[in-house]
Amino acid sequence: MRESGRKHGSASPCAACKLLRRRCSQDCVFAPYFPADEPWKFANVHKVFGASNVNKMLQDLPVERRGDAVSSMVYEANARVRDPVYGCVGAISSLQRQVDQLQTQLALAQAEVVHLRTWYDTSVSGVVASPPSKSSLSAVEPGSKPLFLLDMVVDQPCITESMWSLLVIRP
Repeated sequence: MRESGRKHGSASPCAACKLLRRRCSQDCVFAPYFPADEPWKFANVHKVFGASNVNKMLQDLPVERRGDAVSSMVYEANARVRDPVYGCVGAISSLQRQVDQLQTQLALAQAEVVHLRTWYDTSVSGVVASPPSKSSLSAVEPGSKPLFLLDMVVDQPCITESMWSLLVIRP
């Protein structure tokens, strides 16, 4: 059973005290949050924030909020080690660019589905319509007609399943 980041009954220092090469006391502020079996957590936090600053931050917080603070420090320190200039902001910006690109791809796919559905509806009704462009038929075999589910809604901003699962192609 673990107590305060150390094994019960042993004098094994926490990861912080081990890295700082000091004796780990019973009231060590680091011990509950930086256990000896996870030394990389404190190593990155120490490299980015410094042991003295982390100690001050933890002592200034109520005990019930320290765990969340340590989690945030570990996350930010790991991000700063990966990207020293931007840290978490760089990761957030990268994810936002990916979301923007995926939203653009989704809008193009929805437009293509509407275009193909319109083409199919007009060709089924007997009206002579020009077939869709070659790029929009890239997933359709030559000579086959796409068959769409009639209850498909493409103007919803948030669709839970893939648009391509709604497209059924028959030879």
